[in-house]
Amino acid sequence: MAIFFHEGDLPDGLSFGDSVAVDSETMGLNPHRDRLCVVQLSDGNGDAHLVRFRQGEYAAPNLKALMKDPGVLKIFHFARFDVAVMKQYLGVDTAPLYCTKIASKLVRTYTDRHGLKDLCAELAGIQLDKQQQSSDWGADDISEAQQKYAASDVLYLHKLKAKLDMMLEREGRTHIAEAAFRFLPTRGDMDLLGFDGMDIFSH
Repeated sequence: MAIFFHEGDLPDGLSFGDSVAVDSETMGLNPHRDRLCVVQLSDGNGDAHLVRFRQGEYAAPNLKALMKDPGVLKIFHFARFDVAVMKQYLGVDTAPLYCTKIASKLVRTYTDRHGLKDLCAELAGIQLDKQQQSSDWGADDISEAQQKYAASDVLYLHKLKAKLDMMLEREGRTHIAEAAFRFLPTRGDMDLLGFDGMDIFSH
């Protein structure tokens, strides 16, 4: 595994093919308060690219172009949060996308454990170390341990997608998953508008 660390944007000419795994690290879980610090990406072939943002420096034209590229599928785990935080700080609508957490909830109905660590253990035989999950991502220096943790969040998403796609097809729920994925940018917009704690479909 190789980890490539970039300040402020992806380098010119970098290609991820037709799909890229994406995740983000922030100062917390409130997009209005907790700034975006790192975006990590992988093409599924064992390498990870980390883009670190310093406070207020979110130009990132190459990353923004990738997030908007209609020819590149963006694979997330819990896309709802990442899509909202990227809209808040990068000003970009991310599409098309796939969410392994939603796919898992649609087909792994035999469990209530849908975290990335659980999916990697069951579907990929990978044990993730989540020790750095609650660390200071806004620090001037991102440690090697933090970089490895961030990379691990995207390295296996392609593999998980492949397994989940087979399960979705088997259970006849692919079309439901695809409709949910298309709705996620709107769900992110609703969260940013303050409807994050409300189920508007309930009575």
